[in-house]
Amino acid sequence: MARPDPEARVLPLDTIMSGDCVAAMNALPENSVDLIFADPPYNLQLRGDLHRPDNSKVDAVDDHWDQFESLKAYDAFTRRWLEAARRVLKPDGAIWVIGSYHNIFRVGTALQDQGFWLLNDVVWRKTNPMPNFRGKRLTNAHETMIWASKSETSRYTFNYEAMKALNEGVQMRSDWTFPICTGHERLKNARGEKAHPTQKPEALLHRLLVATTNPGDVVLDPFFGTGTTGAVATMLGRHFIGIEREEEYRQLAAERIARIRTLPAAALETTTSKRAEPRVPFGQLVERGMLRPGEELQSGNGRHRAKIRADGSLTGDGIKGSIHQVGAAYEGAPSCNGWTYWHFKREGKSVPIDTLRQQIRDEMAN
Repeated sequence: MARPDPEARVLPLDTIMSGDCVAAMNALPENSVDLIFADPPYNLQLRGDLHRPDNSKVDAVDDHWDQFESLKAYDAFTRRWLEAARRVLKPDGAIWVIGSYHNIFRVGTALQDQGFWLLNDVVWRKTNPMPNFRGKRLTNAHETMIWASKSETSRYTFNYEAMKALNEGVQMRSDWTFPICTGHERLKNARGEKAHPTQKPEALLHRLLVATTNPGDVVLDPFFGTGTTGAVATMLGRHFIGIEREEEYRQLAAERIARIRTLPAAALETTTSKRAEPRVPFGQLVERGMLRPGEELQSGNGRHRAKIRADGSLTGDGIKGSIHQVGAAYEGAPSCNGWTYWHFKREGKSVPIDTLRQQIRDEMAN
């Protein structure tokens, strides 16, 4: 019997780690997290104060954690944290990084240099962006997210059908429209000020996590801030690991997440593709007596009939073959989905054979 490795490190699930993100990630086990969402400093390089037309001061992002002495220093920082992130990500894991025009192009280059495989860039279009108060540029009304797998061969998670369901049955696009974080969702500190200048809306993380994770997955956020990732992950039945060096943010995030309750398991189920479901051959319906050899099937339009044979094939009008082949031959088509084409009679009603396949799949899931 193998002895446990005393050096083995356990994942600190649903925990906010303190300190530098690179050191904290390097303290985690290698190949251990499913997804990383990173909202790193943008290096906005602000020069002087911003004022509104009424001369009131804008609470802009001028915090010390967003200050870098040069682009070279910012690039070095980006390479360090991406290297640590890549190490901790599972082989089939993926990463999301969000940024503005100040930094996202530099981050994209660093991602590719590290060996990540870019999947999409997603534009978050803000319905209520902050105006350009100096009137010298266009209103900056969007941010960009880069979605990348750990490598070109990674079998990353993408819940395509769930995204279609969120979008009323239409394929989800790479431009997402959400308001910036305001109102009751915007956290305030003890002084009544907004707690974090770049708090992300929960709606953004909801879509992202439903799209690219499954219940039980581990989501790492190395720039945790006030805990939006942890709050949404907890609600959706995912585990989170947060890393944040600012004590005030850690405290606010912990209080916020403590108020979150995970949704019931049934509510966490999402629409899946038929291709992702277990394969059930038509012959299995015959073997189990759900349909009998010699029983007649008819096409959904009622024009064609075929009889079931003991090996699960069909025969009719001199045509023999699978449920798909015989259906295609009758229709003169290159292909046919026999599961939806063929029906059987029960109590005088015409029932698609696919209902029997789904019964077996439901049994396999329980």
